[in-house]
Amino acid sequence: MKIAFLTPEYPHTRTGISGGIGTSIKNLAESLVNLGHSVRILVYAQKEDAVFDDGSVVVQQIRNVKIKGLSWFFTRKKIEKIINELYKNKEIDIVEAPDWTGITSFMQPENCPVIIRLNGSDTYFCHLDKRPVKWWNRFHEKRALVKANGHISVSQFTADTTNKLFGLAIPFTIIPNGINVDNFRRDQLIKKEDDTILYFGTLIRKKGVLELASIFNSIVEKKPDARLILVGKDTRDIVSGNNSTWKMMQEIFSHNALEQVEYLGGVSYAEVREYIAKAAVCVFPSFAEALPVSWLEAMAMEKAIVASNIGWAQEMIETNKEGYLVDPKSHENFATAIIHLLEDENQNTIFGSNAMLKVNSVFNNRTIAEKSVIYYQSFLNM
Repeated sequence: MKIAFLTPEYPHTRTGISGGIGTSIKNLAESLVNLGHSVRILVYAQKEDAVFDDGSVVVQQIRNVKIKGLSWFFTRKKIEKIINELYKNKEIDIVEAPDWTGITSFMQPENCPVIIRLNGSDTYFCHLDKRPVKWWNRFHEKRALVKANGHISVSQFTADTTNKLFGLAIPFTIIPNGINVDNFRRDQLIKKEDDTILYFGTLIRKKGVLELASIFNSIVEKKPDARLILVGKDTRDIVSGNNSTWKMMQEIFSHNALEQVEYLGGVSYAEVREYIAKAAVCVFPSFAEALPVSWLEAMAMEKAIVASNIGWAQEMIETNKEGYLVDPKSHENFATAIIHLLEDENQNTIFGSNAMLKVNSVFNNRTIAEKSVIYYQSFLNM
């Protein structure tokens, strides 16, 4: 099968900065190739039109059309033309696109099935983050969903919430994100550092980092030697307009807590794995996710986790089995759960082992790719 992924991001030096959507696509693409399928990544919003190979995956860069007030329309039509040509030349059989900003809303590819995979639309994240959504994005996202041939969601929570927000009743097929577990095996040579807490991800309000500052204050009051390591790029806060979320966090930390915090900024993928390996506990107090790959990476490396208890989390982690799920606004309860795992090495080890086993059986790339292929084939045989 020849599968194309339409995306605004992809993790490669030539295509620019990438987030969770790009990472999940790359993970899936690699496993599809390993299963004998061919993959082409169509990356729009690029500086140039170009095609290059990323290993066994073909990456096609698409430059947006620049026409004042109509760029959105003509860019979509340009992408539509590219898809039609690729399909006509038998270079692709099917296209998958994300729900983010509804890029396929005004496309009508000839005969080529279009699948939308929910990783969280702007409408979805604004809802979870309690912010107003731009009507333009909401309009395109709903139109894209209605027009798509097929629909996948990475979590049932995301599917149900999306249907509710748009007033739809789409029967989404649930296929979660996955990771290459071989890339995230626990390194026996790297020793776990006692009382070390790790957060890795963007420093942004919706991921609960402002809550984390208050949570860590409570931890340090009871465990003065506890350390918090923060890994991830800083961002502007969309609510307050502050240019640095990290600066906002520093204002929340107590004097004693701030002395125990180390902010490393963005680091390489290899370095992230090393920091995960060293951590005693990984924390994710997020308010807005679909099914985060970062959580899977920590789970695969046998880390005990304390995370948000919102919707999607319960599809990843069973509380008291693979970790603790706690309301991130309950600072004391969140802090207590972290302290318990710092102090109870046996429970910490059990949670980490259970988390690794779950990722290996449920969230490994090969399983996710096989489920995706079965779904794609149902549209090719129609």
